[in-house]
Amino acid sequence: MPPVIAIVPMKGHSARVPKKNLRPMCGRPLYHWITRTLQAARGVDRVVIETDADEIEADVRASFPDIEVLRRPAHLHGDDVPMNAVLDNAMAGLESRLEAGAVFLQSHSTNPLLKVSTVEKALGDYLADGDHDSLFAVTRWQTRFFWADGRPVNHNPDELLPTQDLPPLYEENSNLYIFTRASFDKRHHRIGTAPKMYEMEYIEAVDIDEIQHFDLAEALLERAIARGEVSA
Repeated sequence: MPPVIAIVPMKGHSARVPKKNLRPMCGRPLYHWITRTLQAARGVDRVVIETDADEIEADVRASFPDIEVLRRPAHLHGDDVPMNAVLDNAMAGLESRLEAGAVFLQSHSTNPLLKVSTVEKALGDYLADGDHDSLFAVTRWQTRFFWADGRPVNHNPDELLPTQDLPPLYEENSNLYIFTRASFDKRHHRIGTAPKMYEMEYIEAVDIDEIQHFDLAEALLERAIARGEVSA
């Protein structure tokens, strides 16, 4: 089986939640939660932190001395740089030291509720036989959606079917992406041309973009720790 390399990209700057990657959550910097999850997941061979920030690199080296840090080149700094460009550069920096056919798993520091079991199951789904070339995590929604002009997306307003009977829509939730260099190169994207979707529960998939998301994730994580589901 090819090696599985988990990549967690992190910027030092964050516009909506300042320094969110190092912001304390339940007694630890935010990024520690996803890092610990990936380290604990069976099937993940290595975890790599990719960053543009000295402060983040210093914390990784102090807190996770066995984890490799990849520094982001200056031309990829900034808020408008596409994540696929960051991943392309990271893979190029790793591939010379990996055997051919390595599998890359990408997550974000902003996914602190992602479970070890979910990472393991998603990897199992990706590695199962099939015609897919990549995998990404999604959240299922069965509710009444409208376009900006008021047109219904997935329902007929004259019928008002119960929401559980509506055709589901799936949101890319940014928790997990699994791909290879070969699938990435097809369209220069972490989602290949024949992807498989991995469905996650909404609560586990909470992603931190705004400060209220941070507060929500912290409250949910506190409850998970209190129930013994997550080690503090």
